[in-house]
Amino acid sequence: MYKVFLNDRLIILSTQKDFGKDFTSLPIKKTNLQKILKKVESGKLKNLNLYHKKEEKLLKHLKKKLKTVIAGGGLVINRNGQILFIHRKGRWDLPKGKTEKNETIEESAVREVIEETQVKDLVVKKLIQPTYHIISTNDGYKLKETFWFEMHTKYTGALKPETSEGIEQAVWKDLDGTKAAIEDTYENIKILFPYNFQPIPEDKKVF
Repeated sequence: MYKVFLNDRLIILSTQKDFGKDFTSLPIKKTNLQKILKKVESGKLKNLNLYHKKEEKLLKHLKKKLKTVIAGGGLVINRNGQILFIHRKGRWDLPKGKTEKNETIEESAVREVIEETQVKDLVVKKLIQPTYHIISTNDGYKLKETFWFEMHTKYTGALKPETSEGIEQAVWKDLDGTKAAIEDTYENIKILFPYNFQPIPEDKKVF
């Protein structure tokens, strides 16, 4: 099963033909997705379940119907156990951005985090997971697949938001601040949490 978001509306990709009364269920292979997504975005359709009997084909069919934009982002933890957040368009978010030509997803994730916050000394630890959300463009709906990496840094200093990209704040948040930010963030960011907010143990630090 996959969770995909259009704004804050949930679209499930599953092998179940019936996902409950709160979901409209349609076969992903036969559905005119551009038309259906307009109804979802307008509120004419509630949460959507797109199904196929084979789990491994769900994402393949979605990507056949929607052009995919690949992006990378970071969940950055400093040595005090604080997490790096940005504030943009009225919500808290994590730094991320589109992968450029001749750039790996990991490279784009690091570059975007640095560009959007001016954080320093990033060390990529592992891939957390990809998230999926649908964006509306002049060319129709597209799927944005964002690969999220856990990153560590010894840097605890001042941050500088990339205001040219509409970012108003870049801040470190402790456990309480992170919990509050999660209440005011996007649904695809919420699924990255809960997370370990403890300081990185000395024997695990690589910097």
